[in-house]
Amino acid sequence: MSELIFVRHGQASFGQKSYDKLSDLGIEQVRILARHWQLVGEEFDHIYAGSLLRQQETAQELMPVVKSSPVEPETHAGLNEYNGDSLIKIHLRDIGEFPDPESEFGGTINEARSFQQVFEEATAKWIRDELEPTELEPNFEAWGIFKERVYSALDHIMAQHSGGSRVLISTSGGVIALALQRVLQFPDDQVIQTNWMVHNSSVTRIRYGNGKISLTQFNSLPHLEKEGMQQFVTYR
Repeated sequence: MSELIFVRHGQASFGQKSYDKLSDLGIEQVRILARHWQLVGEEFDHIYAGSLLRQQETAQELMPVVKSSPVEPETHAGLNEYNGDSLIKIHLRDIGEFPDPESEFGGTINEARSFQQVFEEATAKWIRDELEPTELEPNFEAWGIFKERVYSALDHIMAQHSGGSRVLISTSGGVIALALQRVLQFPDDQVIQTNWMVHNSSVTRIRYGNGKISLTQFNSLPHLEKEGMQQFVTYR
């Protein structure tokens, strides 16, 4: 049996000019994970990452635990997260607010709890195919297209690596949630609910081979389950 080991990127820069960059805490989260794996002697055969900066930065910190010592991860855009910025802007416009088109997430949501409420409303409409993008949202991706993209990426990676391969994947919460759906076959509306639960730098494992696929670990934080590490446990 082979294995996919998903790592959600470290904490990104929520509330800053660009979300798509690890915060200082996010970098440290992933470094702690890499050190933990080195300490217990865990190594991987290959490493993939989406092309987003936060995914690439996470992968770079995990390079020491990849056997072949690659200079760069293998980049697969199919592992990119959905564009939450466009979903929120469309939703805000639909409810009569006027987001700043030049500002990430509309520039109107700074407090984390308010952001989460708006984000949940936007993604629920997205899954129901109720968001209608305009020319102001060129990066919008329909739910069905996102789902097909991620499934195709996972199928491609599994087809490329068999025979007991252990493949490390640096990606995001939405992709990890779809990987779980791929295995457990739960409905679409539960994908986003699962997405919200995924911690930064958490580990999820899927085993596959001989026509079978199974979940063996979800949202694990073995590197942070220690005294004095609580401040490193984050969702965003």
